[in-house]
Amino acid sequence: MARITVEDCLHEVGDDNRFNLIHLAVKRIKQHRQGEPFLIEAKNKEVVMTLREIAAGEVTFHNVEELPELNDLDGLNDEQEPKEGEEA
Repeated sequence: MARITVEDCLHEVGDDNRFNLIHLAVKRIKQHRQGEPFLIEAKNKEVVMTLREIAAGEVTFHNVEELPELNDLDGLNDEQEPKEGEEA
């Protein structure tokens, strides 16, 4: 996999403000440390994986707060057992 650069991330964030990029990355890293799964497949350290998520457009300022909720809903849907009279 190619190297990830700050410029790749800044392009996705939409402004040349590195402080905003750091702020977004820190929010997402905190989510990972609380058990949120990564949205991309790779084998890198936590910070690099988070930057890869941002560069891929998977994590933005618009969806970073909603990602844990979306994953909780996906987890509930996968683990729900069929109700009585319904087939699996």
